[in-house]
Amino acid sequence: MGAGAIIVAAGSGERLGTGLPKALVRAAGRPLVAWCAIALSAARGVDALVIVSPPGEEKAIAAAIGDLVRVHAIVPGGTTRQRSVAAGIAALPTDVDAILVHDAARPLVTPAMVESVLAGLAFHDGAIAAAPVTDTLKREGADGMIDRTIDRVGLWRAQTPQAFRADVIRGMFDEADPIELDTATDCAGMAERRGVMVALVNPHSPNLKVTVPADLALVEVLLAGSRIA
Repeated sequence: MGAGAIIVAAGSGERLGTGLPKALVRAAGRPLVAWCAIALSAARGVDALVIVSPPGEEKAIAAAIGDLVRVHAIVPGGTTRQRSVAAGIAALPTDVDAILVHDAARPLVTPAMVESVLAGLAFHDGAIAAAPVTDTLKREGADGMIDRTIDRVGLWRAQTPQAFRADVIRGMFDEADPIELDTATDCAGMAERRGVMVALVNPHSPNLKVTVPADLALVEVLLAGSRIA
């Protein structure tokens, strides 16, 4: 079998101030989770899609997807992001060769972006979408003053999707202790702690994460003439 894809859609979206789970917030006529599901399902190599829902919102997530794509399972998430990823991994078919994890908060994902990340697994155990840092970075010192400038050469901003050989990511989560599941912020960080080599894949296109209302407004503009039907 090919790749199994997980959309992590269990975030509360509190900072958006809409009163809805983030995945159900609409942009350009569709919930964020629906944009992600369409893109991942359209990517070559993705054979099974699991969506991790806010607990109790499984029916709402199913309604948001409707008949746009075929979903293998919708499962409730955990108390942290990585516990939600673990729930998604457990729900995937056991015979997938690769597992790809994507955040519903990044609705600008494209099939090409997914395929580029999966292609990185031909030579590496893991690959993630990431963008080189272009801003000048400052470290804060006392009283909010600049302490020093950080050299940005070699620095990248980690994004999703993140993909791993199935046996590698299953092994990572099997051996993770509760503290790691509660504190890790992405799968690539868990891989790094185990010496797993993870490739950086520049998507060369916007891959904004929706966190605050201004992000949502920008995403709406970019999705208005979306390249996905």
